[in-house]
Amino acid sequence: MPEFSIKEKKILSKHFSNVDENVFAITTPRQVDRGALMSRYSRTDKSMRRIFLDEFFKNESRGDEFYNRVLLEYGDDSVAESGEAHIAIEGLSNIAVKKIEDRRIGLSYLEKSSRYVTWNKKVNGQYRFYREPILLDSRFGDLYLDTCNFSFDIYSKNIEPMIIYIREKFPIEKYTFKDSRDGKEKTFSKLVDEKDVKSANMIYNGSTKAKALDILRGLLPASTLTNVGITGNGRAFEYLLTILGASELREEQDLALKIKKELDVTIKSFIRRSEDKHGKAYQKYLQQIKRASKLASKEIKSKSISGTLTQLVDYESEKIAMDKIITGIIYDQSPSTSYSNLIHQVKRLSDEKKRKIIKAFTKLRDNRRHRPPRAFESVYYTFDLLNNFGMFRDFHRHRALTLQRQLLTTDHGYSIPDEIIVLGIDKDYRDCMNKTKETFDKIRTRHPQQGQYVVNFAYNYSYFMKFNLREACHLLELRTVPQGHVDYRRVAQQMFAAIANVHPNLSKIMKFVDLNEYDLERFESEKRSEEKRKTLKTKKHSNEIT
Repeated sequence: MPEFSIKEKKILSKHFSNVDENVFAITTPRQVDRGALMSRYSRTDKSMRRIFLDEFFKNESRGDEFYNRVLLEYGDDSVAESGEAHIAIEGLSNIAVKKIEDRRIGLSYLEKSSRYVTWNKKVNGQYRFYREPILLDSRFGDLYLDTCNFSFDIYSKNIEPMIIYIREKFPIEKYTFKDSRDGKEKTFSKLVDEKDVKSANMIYNGSTKAKALDILRGLLPASTLTNVGITGNGRAFEYLLTILGASELREEQDLALKIKKELDVTIKSFIRRSEDKHGKAYQKYLQQIKRASKLASKEIKSKSISGTLTQLVDYESEKIAMDKIITGIIYDQSPSTSYSNLIHQVKRLSDEKKRKIIKAFTKLRDNRRHRPPRAFESVYYTFDLLNNFGMFRDFHRHRALTLQRQLLTTDHGYSIPDEIIVLGIDKDYRDCMNKTKETFDKIRTRHPQQGQYVVNFAYNYSYFMKFNLREACHLLELRTVPQGHVDYRRVAQQMFAAIANVHPNLSKIMKFVDLNEYDLERFESEKRSEEKRKTLKTKKHSNEIT
C-alpha cells in the first residue's frame, strides 16, 4: 500500500520538492517549521513527510511548540542550527565588524571592500564614520571628530592624484588584451574593434583604480562605516548576540539589540536563550573572563615593539611532523590496527620512504582547490604577527584557525607605501598619522576601548595565528594569488618561507604559493572577469534569438 494517499500527496506537494523520492527539499514556507521538522526527524521512526502530515499540517504553532520544549526545556543546542537567517547590517564601524567576524563557526560574511569602492562620499555633508557617543559626550568629542575628518580629508583629496599617478606609472600600452577577431593577445593600440577597446579600458581602469585605493586605504580610520551581510544558524547567532551584549562598546551593545529584533522576525524560536537567564549568565561569564585576563596580564612586564613582524614562534621538528602526517594518511586504510601501533611502525620507516610518501601526495594536487587529506591537519604552526590593520582585516577572514588579537593602538608605528613617497604626499600622510597618535594618546587615558575608533588602517596591529598544514595550504596559496593586496601577499610569502625553512619536505605540499610580484595586482583578474561577462552576454543573446 502506498505511504501517501492522493489527497496527502497534493498537500505534500506544496511543502516538499517531491512526494515520492528518498531525496527531497523542504519547501514549507515557515522557517520555524522547516527547522522543527529537521529536529523532530531525529526523534521518531516516522518519515519526515509523514511527520508533517500527522503533527504539523493542522497545527500552525507546532514548530514554535517544538522549540519551546526541546531548546528551552532540554537545552539541545544542535536543534538551534536548524534555523537559518540572513541579516544585513549597514553603517557599522570597522571595529564592530571585526568583533562580529571573530565568530568562526555557523556564520558566513560578505563585507564591503575597500579596494573597489571609494570612501570619500558624504551623507548630509558628513563623512561616513562612527560617531562614538561616549567620546562625543566627553571632553574629547571635538578632537575625535576633527581627527577622523582630517583622515578622510587627506584620503579624499588624494584619490584622483593617486589614480593619475598609477596610470602614468603603469600605462595601458604596457599590457595586452584579447582581440575578439582572432583571439590573440595584443597591445591596446592594435585593438581595432570598438567593443575590444571598451573592454580593455574597463579592465585597465578597474585594476588601476583598485591599485590606487589599495595604497590609500591606510589613511582610513577604524571608525569608517562599512556594510556586512551575515548568513548563519540560530545557534551561532545566539552566541553572537551574547558576545556583543557583553561588549564594553556602546556600538556593539546596540547592534546586539538591533540584530535580536530582526532575528525575532525570522528565527525567534532559535535564539530565545540569548536573553533568558542562561544568556545573561554567559554574558557575565565573558565579562569575568576579560577581567581575569587583565588581572593576569599585570603579572607580566610587557615591552612595546615598533615596525612589522612575521615570526614563526612555535612548531614541531619535521621528523615528528612527518610521522604524524604519514600515520594519518594510512590510518583509514589499516583496519583493526591502532593509531599507536601505526605510528610506532611509521617511525621505523627510512627518511627516504617518508619523503616519497609525502611527495606522492604533493604530485596529486593539480590546483590550489585540491585540498590535501585531513592527515595534514596533524601539524601546527604559530605565527607572531605585527602588520597594518588594513592587512589584518584580510587575514581575519580565515575561520579554520586560532587567532587572538590585541586592542588597536598607535603603539607599533605605521606602514607607508612607497607610492605615497614618490607621489610627494608623504607629508600629508605623516601629518595624518601624527594627528591620530596625538588624539589617541589623549583619549586612551580615559577611554582605551573607544580610542580604537580613531586609529588608521596604516597603524601596525599585533595578533597571533595558529593553523595546521592543511589550512596553511589554503591560507598561503589563496593570499599569494596575483590579484591579492601587496601587503598580505608579502606576509603570506614570508610565512611560507618560514615554514619551508623548518619543514623543507612538508612545505612542498603548498605547491601553489605564488612568490612573484606584480605591477597591477588586479589586472589579470579583471581580464578574466571581463571574459566571463562577454561569455554570459553572448549566451543571453543566443537564447533571446532562439
